[in-house]
Amino acid sequence: MRAHVFACMLAYYLEWHMRRRLAPMLYDDTDKQAAGALRPSVVAKAERSPAALAKQTTGRTTDGLPVHSFHTLIADLATLTQNSVEIAAAPGMPLTIAARPTPIQMKAFDLLAFARTQ
Repeated sequence: MRAHVFACMLAYYLEWHMRRRLAPMLYDDTDKQAAGALRPSVVAKAERSPAALAKQTTGRTTDGLPVHSFHTLIADLATLTQNSVEIAAAPGMPLTIAARPTPIQMKAFDLLAFARTQ
């Protein structure tokens, strides 16, 4: 039971960190100060910043890439593959070939600070 709770909390913690780093690609509001300035008081309804509204209405980030929800971005990242192939000239010696990431995947990896191997 404790191990299950630990694994769930670790997963939530990892998602929290990923959402913070991937916020420029997500529908999340990245300009909290501008959004806070739009509120007349701290108890008033939270407003979205102009940058967040622009992302929402255009469906594009400032880089021109499509905006994602967290789940659709993870699904997009899941399509990156690593294939093991054997050629006829060298049977029994598999080669590992990594697929070329899309611009969306490269941007996400840059925001997450992943080291890519070529």
